[in-house]
Amino acid sequence: MLSLVAPPLCFACGAHAGEDRALCAACQCALRWLARGDEGDGGISVAGAADGGLPVWAPLAYEGPAAALVRALKFRGARGVAEVMAGPIAAGAPPWVLGEGSGAPARLVPVPLHSARRRRRGFNQAALLASALATRTGLDVDDCLERRGTAGTQMGRDRSERAAAVAQAVRVRGRPPSLAVLVDDVVTTGATLGACAAALRGAGALEVRAVAYARTPGR
Repeated sequence: MLSLVAPPLCFACGAHAGEDRALCAACQCALRWLARGDEGDGGISVAGAADGGLPVWAPLAYEGPAAALVRALKFRGARGVAEVMAGPIAAGAPPWVLGEGSGAPARLVPVPLHSARRRRRGFNQAALLASALATRTGLDVDDCLERRGTAGTQMGRDRSERAAAVAQAVRVRGRPPSLAVLVDDVVTTGATLGACAAALRGAGALEVRAVAYARTPGR
């Protein structure tokens, strides 16, 4: 009855989206899918030398409807969007990214959110995404990273500013997994993922990879 009175609306354009859908058909078609394995446009690629050659994979370009879903999860409290975002990651990620064929079992490690921001928001969006991805892949979640320092946002900062802000801000609680798959909602400069990877490697992780729902094209 509620869906008849107030039908589900598209998070991108506000049009009718249909039952259990986050995007309408038009916005779903407008998603820009990144070529699998295309290093120049965001499929499997390396985030950069500063990140220790971290392999990062994301299925979608961070623009248009994909960006709207990220904002809905982060800033509108739409927790259910994490389930929608996990689908393309689980369906499209090359097997080795999620640990298939590796000697050690892979564990999903959500990128940490500062405790003050987590209290204000009520959740860590990367942890929700990791949990949804765990359900689809059967991998365990290891929430072993924490964020220290100030709770300033990374939005609006360039790569060097982001790198400086997070370089000393991430640490590992306990023993990290041997094969860690970092999980985040979006990759822009890669500085945060790079800091997380460095912390994991410094604490004993043998291999670190990363997945996200979307990334800035060309990163």
